[in-house]
Amino acid sequence: SKPPYSYAQLIVQAITMAPDKQLTLNGIYTHITKNYPYYRTADKGWQNSIRHNLSLNRYFIKVPRSQEEPGKGSFWRIDPASESKLIEQAFRKRRPRG
Repeated sequence: SKPPYSYAQLIVQAITMAPDKQLTLNGIYTHITKNYPYYRTADKGWQNSIRHNLSLNRYFIKVPRSQEEPGKGSFWRIDPASESKLIEQAFRKRRPRG
């Protein structure tokens, strides 16, 4: 069944568990599918929702990759000013709808 977390919560969980507190979009997808099997077989629409949340939510900051760093795509971090509040809420289960 679908995990009781919003997409923003899933993103916060992924980023805060990363060793350097930043992840690429692909790293976020990987974390979510590894920890929540539901998303392995779910329709890919959830990935659009993750991208949507990253670009519209002011708590997520896009960090360009340094020249020395191989790979593509920017890194995403959590806004340091909001980090403790977001981490505190990241694992709070939402009430089921309906």
